[in-house]
Amino acid sequence: MHRVTSLIRLTLPAAILIALSTNTGAAEDLSSALKTIKAVAAEGAGNEQAQAAWKTLAKAEAAQIPVLLAALEDANPLAANYIRAAIDAVAERQLQSGKPLPADALEKFALDTKRNARARRLAYEWLTRVDKTAAERLVPKFADDPAVEFRRDAVAQLLDAAAKIDSSDKDTAIDAYRQALAAARDRDQVDKAAAALSKLGQTVDLPAHFGFIQHWKVIGPFDNHEERGYPIAYPPEKSIDFDASYDDKTEKVKWMDFATADNYGNVDLNKALGKTLGAVGYAAVEFESDRDRDVELRLGTRCAWKMFVNGQLAGAYDSYNPSTLLDQHIVKAKLKKGNNVILVKCCQNEQTVPWAQLWHFQLRVCDVAGTAVLAANRPPRPAAEADAAAAAPRNSK
Repeated sequence: MHRVTSLIRLTLPAAILIALSTNTGAAEDLSSALKTIKAVAAEGAGNEQAQAAWKTLAKAEAAQIPVLLAALEDANPLAANYIRAAIDAVAERQLQSGKPLPADALEKFALDTKRNARARRLAYEWLTRVDKTAAERLVPKFADDPAVEFRRDAVAQLLDAAAKIDSSDKDTAIDAYRQALAAARDRDQVDKAAAALSKLGQTVDLPAHFGFIQHWKVIGPFDNHEERGYPIAYPPEKSIDFDASYDDKTEKVKWMDFATADNYGNVDLNKALGKTLGAVGYAAVEFESDRDRDVELRLGTRCAWKMFVNGQLAGAYDSYNPSTLLDQHIVKAKLKKGNNVILVKCCQNEQTVPWAQLWHFQLRVCDVAGTAVLAANRPPRPAAEADAAAAAPRNSK
């Protein structure tokens, strides 16, 4: 118990250390209560003990709010609800008694990008309640924040400022919207900045901004009758040989080049491989990384899919959906320095409703903040007609 308490103390501002050192028993009670709450299980195990522990947290001093905020970082969703409610209770009690919250500690916590985003956000929300200058002072610092929810505030401010620039000052407006675009990660804000730049005569490479892969090698269709093809490891899953050809249901298939000019990287396999139902298609890309790095592979598709990185299964989803969303599926992966092969298996079922006819996907490579990670060997952006001509479509079946 004493060891845990001392570890917590090492992360706190000096003023809070002094406050805690005068009440070691209270600090130990707080640590014990947090341990009990973090042990609560999703199915309800430990709830009774957690409710009792919550009362201890709710009685904490306002100076201990940063301790509670830090506890959010490794808490499961249910435990986080308890801790957040306790923080709110402590803060409300402090304000109702006419006493101040530890604003300096809250600001320091909110600005610490190494902290958990949800904990930082809560610190920021309470800070802005007691310090009306905080938002104006801090929001500009969030433009490069790794937490998208903070970055969004800064981008909104940049877009508002850009919109107020006199129309006669075109160069200043362009610079302002470029700054907003560079910071933006959410699609609505990216689209807003891009549309404004387009009106100002500027070209925006949206696929590069998001990190969408546009140039692929594609092969198929392989059989997915009655959805039996999903578990089958067709040849591309066993090894990648772009010179090889394989038997499908009726004829041989081979790898073909396919490039999409879509702003959001949509790869239409109906165009690439021929409109069909009950089929499996594969798309592969050689992605050259400048170093070993962790990335997120963000996929959008209505189809069942599997994804492989350098021959290893990285993610899978055996279900069909009526819609495709940006970043619908997020797969964490490791890229090695040099060449990496990313393979997507995209399965089309045999439903005849209109949405089921869409046999497509979009894939982007980025970091945890949604910042594009571009391949060192990324080809130039394809022409607008590329997705209709890059591959020789197969006959419909």
